[in-house]
Amino acid sequence: MSKSLYEVLGVSENATQDEIKKAYRKLARKYHPDICKKPECEEKFKEINTAYEILGDPEKRKQYDAMGDSMFNGQNFQDFYRQHKDVDLEEILNSIFGGGFGRSRGGFGFGGFGFDEYGFGGGFAPDLDVHARIQIPFDIAVTGGVYPINYNGETIKIKIPEGIRTGQKLRVRGKGKTFQGKRGDLILEIEVMPSNEWERKGDDLYKKIDVPLKTMMFGGKVGVDTFKGHINVKVPKNSKCCQKLRVKGYGVKGGNLYLELRPILPKVEELDPELAKMMEEKLPS
Repeated sequence: MSKSLYEVLGVSENATQDEIKKAYRKLARKYHPDICKKPECEEKFKEINTAYEILGDPEKRKQYDAMGDSMFNGQNFQDFYRQHKDVDLEEILNSIFGGGFGRSRGGFGFGGFGFDEYGFGGGFAPDLDVHARIQIPFDIAVTGGVYPINYNGETIKIKIPEGIRTGQKLRVRGKGKTFQGKRGDLILEIEVMPSNEWERKGDDLYKKIDVPLKTMMFGGKVGVDTFKGHINVKVPKNSKCCQKLRVKGYGVKGGNLYLELRPILPKVEELDPELAKMMEEKLPS
């Protein structure tokens, strides 16, 4: 007598209820749509969930053990499930097992896919969450702040944490799709727009600054605008082009700021004629 429900959960027909539960939990974690993003994972998860509704209930399991796949018109469970998944499968299974499907069992419901018991979400069906990608300015990503977006004709103010990076996600509660009085969330994947002025590596920031030739040669101070305000930076004597100066704590979330020195070379015609002549004669070639 074929008993394909055990194959779905990957356990033997002699498995204990505890072994069945452990196998189910392992598969549910693997195929949960919040974890596995492949298109087939959601259907696989539903199939696993349905199999556990039967084998995880001692009374339903007894009925199934007595009759095997003959309960499914002689089909194995996988074929039976795929044939009926687009109709009211819950009603069909209720007629077979005498009711009881669709109830929440330890955070798991046949009609929904909440993972309260194992910490996979807030009890909503996965398809209630809406995923979107937004771009935010470089400066907002560095300093954090409130950034408005337009979603379904509504302006939503998103709180951006300091130092967020491209690829990180933010969850906006209650802005997803609705189903049976429940509402999912809006999941925003962040893309930080590049800056013409700044470069970020980890929590360190890099910036090129123009420095007068005199300051590069003889030393002095130059003013620099940073994300933490205006500062004056000491340029050492005999500094070279592209030399980097480190300013501790002026990067992202306590990282460092690195300033790349770019000398400003004056035009010869703008120099004092005597100075220009002397430089031409005296400067090493």
